[in-house]
Amino acid sequence: MASGTADISPQVTGLDGGCLKGGGMPIMEDQNVDALGNSNHIPTGKPPRNLSVMRNCTSYALLTESDSDVGSVGLKSPASETAEFVFVFRSGSCSEKGPKQYMEDEYICVDNLSDRIGEIENLPSPGAFYGVFDGHNGVDAASFIKSNILKFIVEDSHFPSVVRKAVRRAFVKADHAFADASSVDKSSGTTALTALILGRTMLIANAGDCRAVLGKRGRAIELSKDHKPNCTSERLRIEKLGGVIYDGYLNGQLSVARALGDWHIKGSKGSTCPLSSEPELEEIVLTEEDEFLIIGCDGLWDVMSSQCAVTMVRKELMQHNDPERCSKVLVKEALQRNTCDNLTVVVVCFSEDPPPKTEIPKSHKRRSISAEGLDLLKGVLSNI
Repeated sequence: MASGTADISPQVTGLDGGCLKGGGMPIMEDQNVDALGNSNHIPTGKPPRNLSVMRNCTSYALLTESDSDVGSVGLKSPASETAEFVFVFRSGSCSEKGPKQYMEDEYICVDNLSDRIGEIENLPSPGAFYGVFDGHNGVDAASFIKSNILKFIVEDSHFPSVVRKAVRRAFVKADHAFADASSVDKSSGTTALTALILGRTMLIANAGDCRAVLGKRGRAIELSKDHKPNCTSERLRIEKLGGVIYDGYLNGQLSVARALGDWHIKGSKGSTCPLSSEPELEEIVLTEEDEFLIIGCDGLWDVMSSQCAVTMVRKELMQHNDPERCSKVLVKEALQRNTCDNLTVVVVCFSEDPPPKTEIPKSHKRRSISAEGLDLLKGVLSNI
């Protein structure tokens, strides 16, 4: 367990999700560029939704007044904080093989970023990093990306000044490094979802069908999009690059539209391929209403809605305030709902206190029934 405090300067988030104020905070770059800086990024829309070893650590951030009016995911942020609020990052994780023969999921929890990467100039404090990686065709890709993705992020020349570009480039660099690695099965692949917290800013990067869901006073706010081949925006991107979709599978082989690894599909590095390793990014500025984050592989989301997961976690936290037990409960529930996949869940709390009870205002309106209505009701009931 480690802790520290830092005063975080106010910042403004523009309508395009970019941080417009410096002071050591991450700065957003033009979103119309690809992961290596080329101006060919294709914007994507948001599709409709259908449907173990644990660890805990803490780190602290002191919130001061905020001038942010609009969050980068369309959420209203308070114009000002009426009282100082202390963020505490606590995480619990659970990973189970489930009904599958082999375990191919990996995850990473770094509750105190400085302890892992050391001191970096102009790095907002405190920092944390989390990720889930859903492997397929073996665990090689998931294990490689888990072990190296954070290193590629912090070693990028744009970190920490332009974090979005650093993260986007890190995904592609990690993918290429896996292709060059020895003693690994290059046909192995993995989806990847990471959450990087620097000060009050949280950046979600997703390539694949893992999902990040924010619990905001009991409401589920999805911070990532499932990259399924049948998703309209992904289908258009795939077809533009010469790919096809057979029965929901990319080129009849893969059930996701974005992944790292899978070099038997991608071919040689630099070649055009509809299977992309470039992540989609979402950035928000955390507020007091943001209570916890759930990130999980599709083994959870295949059998559970985002709102159901948030409701369950909030109820559990109000009872015992333990994110480790919350992750276990989600995994157990998914197994009872007959998930067909491996299960990996990480729950990250933003406060050392349990969520407050949600009070529903009592109605002062009196309800009554007229004598005529009462006679009519008696007649209906007598004929049953």
